[in-house]
Amino acid sequence: MAELYADMERAYAETAHATGLTCADCEDNCCRTHFQHHTHVEWAYLWKGMLALSESRRAEYLRRAHDVVAQCEAARAAGVVPRVMCPVNDDGLCGLYAHRLMICRMHGTRNVLLRPDGQRQVFRGCHRFCGLTDGQPDEAVPTLDRTPFYRRLAELEMEHCAKGAGKGSAPRVSPRVSLTLAEMLVYGPPKP
Repeated sequence: MAELYADMERAYAETAHATGLTCADCEDNCCRTHFQHHTHVEWAYLWKGMLALSESRRAEYLRRAHDVVAQCEAARAAGVVPRVMCPVNDDGLCGLYAHRLMICRMHGTRNVLLRPDGQRQVFRGCHRFCGLTDGQPDEAVPTLDRTPFYRRLAELEMEHCAKGAGKGSAPRVSPRVSLTLAEMLVYGPPKP
């Protein structure tokens, strides 16, 4: 995971640098975005970071995670998309930066994804990125291709799930994950 995440960061940095994108002093913090995460391997890696923290800091993040989950449930019940600060955000900085999830590393720049069914998805980027690239021809806008990273993540997910099956067992098919980071914390480490 660490190697994949480092490769993602390099690709993101190149794309962001090509446009002058920076997150410094952004008034619309993406740490308030309601992201769903979908792999057990990322969930396990997030918990690897949590378990490396002091007990008091871990307890604080878990307390915040419970609050975030409750706020998100209330927002969804009211028919509103939640906009709640990530429970591991400490005054604008990620308290689990080295273990943050893929979308936390890749959000912001324009990116594309070639899905397994051949469909090409294009994500325009955050409002700052769009402001920096407005008026440019589509083909001139720096674009990050997420496809190879998603493929590698899928391979890691399959390896992770195969390890959980045990030696000599058929690889288990894990149910798809669809959790926020706060929910991943509240539920604890994923079951092997």
